[in-house]
Amino acid sequence: VIKCKAAVAWEAGKPLSIEEVEVAPPKAHEVRIKIVATAVCHTDAYTLSGADPEGCFPVILGHEGAGIVESVGEGVTKVKKGDTVIPLYIPQCGECKFCKNPKTNLCQKIRITQGKGVMPDGTSRFTCKGKQIYHFMGTSTFSEYTVVADISVAKIEAAAPLDKVCLLGCGISTGYGAAVNTAKVEPGSTCAVFGLGGVGLAVIMGCKIAGASRIIGIDINKDKYAKAKEFGATECISPQDSKKPIQEVLVEMTDGGVDYSFECIGNTGVMRAALEACHKGWGVSVIVGIAAAGQEIATRPFQLVTGRTWKGTAFGGWKSVDSVPKLVTEYMSRKIKVDEFVTHTLPFDKINEAFELMHSGK
Repeated sequence: VIKCKAAVAWEAGKPLSIEEVEVAPPKAHEVRIKIVATAVCHTDAYTLSGADPEGCFPVILGHEGAGIVESVGEGVTKVKKGDTVIPLYIPQCGECKFCKNPKTNLCQKIRITQGKGVMPDGTSRFTCKGKQIYHFMGTSTFSEYTVVADISVAKIEAAAPLDKVCLLGCGISTGYGAAVNTAKVEPGSTCAVFGLGGVGLAVIMGCKIAGASRIIGIDINKDKYAKAKEFGATECISPQDSKKPIQEVLVEMTDGGVDYSFECIGNTGVMRAALEACHKGWGVSVIVGIAAAGQEIATRPFQLVTGRTWKGTAFGGWKSVDSVPKLVTEYMSRKIKVDEFVTHTLPFDKINEAFELMHSGK
């Protein structure tokens, strides 16, 4: 058993608490990882807020991490002690019907136990002050050591800087993949990206790499425009600058609508606007943001009858074990940006400040 520091969420709506936790050794087909760096994501904040119907407490959150394998359980063959790895919140077992289908990346092998905050055998590897602590998204990267299933880990090149590539565990991969895998943006196309946070910037990067000729960034926070243009946005607009609905503004700006739109906020009203900003006959809108539990989307069926397509994406459609090492290599060869997404680097005990920076849009 390893004793180490972790940021524990004891209950919903309260700040994280840095505690000494015990991390049990990995069982069969499990891997214990020394986490070197982790990022914070809105998904962590969503569960911490208490709005997540799958949220269970006390829990160690975090799902964008990178580290070194400390030890492996019986039967683990893909990684060994000392390997550099990224934990994966969407695993890839290679055996379930989802893994065998090229149309999806949503491996279901451990979905039920992962959703309940436990390892595949139904138990937790974390204890603190004599209490069992739940796992989160199969990763729990807000701990100096964590245990994951062996199908939830990607081995990456040892030279990769872990304080940067941890971002490929969720946000950057999700946005980039939404553009290149889910939408399949084509050269010369016009795109609209709603929400210019980390995921939105990654979508812009993907659209640019795919050869889009016009990329319109949309956000009410104008402080985000300069960064969006750095990533490839050709122009940025705010929905608050016009009396007309934003979809009407976009349809006028683009001679009938955009070829591809992306919703990167998790707001169902914006999801509708993103679809309705698409061009009749061929426009495709991709939902990337996660809406709160119980919310529903609406539009007039005529929008779809007249040739628009509504799609969704999870982790950008990447089959995780296969794709994450390739994404790291793309970053190392400078094909994709990663460093530019990092605005602040804080010590672990300042994790609550990191959440405050994220909430304030900084």
